[in-house]
Amino acid sequence: MNWIAWKMLTGDRAKYLGTIFGVAFGCLLISQQSAVFVSILRRTASQIVDVADADLWVIDPQTLSIDDLWALGDNTVLAVRGVEGVEWAVPFYKGMVTARQPSGHFRQAILLGLDDSSLVGAPRTMLMGEVADLRRPDAVILDKAGYRYLFPDEPMELWRTLEINDRRAIIVGICEASPPFQSLPILYTRFSLARDYAPKQRRELPVVLAKASPGVSTQELASRIEARTGLATLHRREFAWKTIQFYLRSTGIPINFGITIALGFIVGTAIAGQTFYLFTIENLKQFGNLKAMGTTNSRLLGMVLLQAAIVGVLGFGFGIGAAAAFFEGTKGLHHMAGFYMPLEVFGLTAVSMAVIVFLASIMSAWRVLVLEPAEVFR
Repeated sequence: MNWIAWKMLTGDRAKYLGTIFGVAFGCLLISQQSAVFVSILRRTASQIVDVADADLWVIDPQTLSIDDLWALGDNTVLAVRGVEGVEWAVPFYKGMVTARQPSGHFRQAILLGLDDSSLVGAPRTMLMGEVADLRRPDAVILDKAGYRYLFPDEPMELWRTLEINDRRAIIVGICEASPPFQSLPILYTRFSLARDYAPKQRRELPVVLAKASPGVSTQELASRIEARTGLATLHRREFAWKTIQFYLRSTGIPINFGITIALGFIVGTAIAGQTFYLFTIENLKQFGNLKAMGTTNSRLLGMVLLQAAIVGVLGFGFGIGAAAAFFEGTKGLHHMAGFYMPLEVFGLTAVSMAVIVFLASIMSAWRVLVLEPAEVFR
């Protein structure tokens, strides 16, 4: 019977391929848009994820995201260092500046100021230069994508100069960094230099990074710091999720991508369901003959489900393959850096395709189950 089901399915190649295309197209829309959605949300917290050395982020209690920081008091670092269980605490600057190259080309850039002595938060992957070169006068490290923004179509070279807030900045290194939410260059420098590069404010310390001593839990230490300073103290994972939730609540990202994903599900169900239903209607005579020969409803249902499973597996394979090919083909584009397909999206798409195929097969199977064998001989 399984062989008969296969021959019935592939008898009309056009409808067979059309059904697979419908499932594949829905799979492509769901997986590609879901992966882009996840990648964009991950970008919003990229600067938090990259600072892997620190356990805790000490910030103003009203802070909503990494892009919405309020300056703390100048003595906050000392106050955090004085809390029992703190192994070390260092200042960290994150702000926006305008970087201008000698030819006049300029871009808005993200400026990260690292502790002068420890350089906590420095990039982990250097393409050119060394992190230690940040201790040189006027030194900055620029990320690879940012270099392409500031010096388009030019080879990567060190010791080039930039102008930031009427001060000279010398590029002593080029690094790999997680791409930010906006396509902006990322500049690393010392905290003392960051205060000179950034626009002047009365207070210039937005974040204190801290690490727990061995044997002290981060949750317990966070409670101690909050009780001592009155400031919010979050683990980097908590701060990353807080930032992601801010963008989910405050932007149209979830609505827009949700609509596209829903359309992919609806389109996939409609095309696969309609094509599979028409296929079943055209083969009612064959199903009636099988019923007349004594084939049970359960056996016929198994044949329909087998046909649906074949279409679903092939459609899912083509669709998820096309989505993977998209991300593989665009990974070399610097403005598409960081876009990828997580395993969770793969699993979600597989479940969605199973639901689509199940709905399509149920619509078709109903006509087969209620079919009277005598109808096909009239």
